[in-house]
Amino acid sequence: MDRATAIDVSHLSKSYDGHQAVADISFTVHAGEIFGLLGPNGAGKSTTLRILITLLTPSSGRATVFGLDTVRDADRVRQLIGYVPQERAIDRFLTGKEHLELLAALYHLPKDEAKSRIAELLKLVELEAHADRPAKTYSGGMKRKLDIACGLLPDPRVLFLDEPTLGLDVQSRLRIWDYIRMLKARGMTVVMTTNYLDEADQLCDRLAIIDGGTIKIIGSPVELKVGLGGDIVSLTLKETDRMTGLESALKGQPAIKAVRTTAKGLDIRVESPEKALPVILESANRLGCSVEFIQYNRPRLDDVFIAHTGRRIEDAAVNHDE
Repeated sequence: MDRATAIDVSHLSKSYDGHQAVADISFTVHAGEIFGLLGPNGAGKSTTLRILITLLTPSSGRATVFGLDTVRDADRVRQLIGYVPQERAIDRFLTGKEHLELLAALYHLPKDEAKSRIAELLKLVELEAHADRPAKTYSGGMKRKLDIACGLLPDPRVLFLDEPTLGLDVQSRLRIWDYIRMLKARGMTVVMTTNYLDEADQLCDRLAIIDGGTIKIIGSPVELKVGLGGDIVSLTLKETDRMTGLESALKGQPAIKAVRTTAKGLDIRVESPEKALPVILESANRLGCSVEFIQYNRPRLDDVFIAHTGRRIEDAAVNHDE
């Protein structure tokens, strides 16, 4: 049986002052799944998210949330969604509980319902013991938990998370991942943006790789990695000035599908390591390249991103910042 569609995006575009932030993107999100928009800063992820939560009007195309148009039915869409922004909306002098009480008043929740809902959410994100402390005393991870509790207060059918673990330490990131998985287990639909490959790989049922305002490919992390075909042989070379020559020598060789340079050597996508390794080592020996280290692994999400965008996600982020 087909899964219900929570979100349907059709030929969506958005331009600002002549700059195309999002260009003709289409995708669907199934009810109850975690769907990710993976890409570097400036790729169009946050713009897409803001259209879906009714904060922006698209230049063309349309999007629906459970059949409701994000422009025409904006008020009704807002009743179905929760949003956790990238920038923390925390007042440092309010306590955790006061944040939720203020938000409950803005949502016009009945007093009894608000009280029980706030207690439930503080327990959910493990802030019960810290509910009466000012937010300025919270760690980064605690503030992010409070953000998530605020996003969940209206009991949404869809929760939108913009870069949910940006800037957090490893332990806090893992705890936030646990909460996101728990929300999925409760049947909630989650749409998140991220530029962390491990986060997309670990959390998302399906993801769209987005770069330069366009979607390059959509699928589950496993499907995307398997779809590349072949495995990765990574070489660390002693003489990095000879990488280009070895790269040229290997391209087009039997059993070798793709070659790219790295900081210390080459990443080589091969049909089978057994067939490719003799060719790789013979070419390196012929060109006088000393191989210091050889590593073999299955395709990673990093390799998928490179295959479909032509660059590493970290390099794309640096280029955008520059």
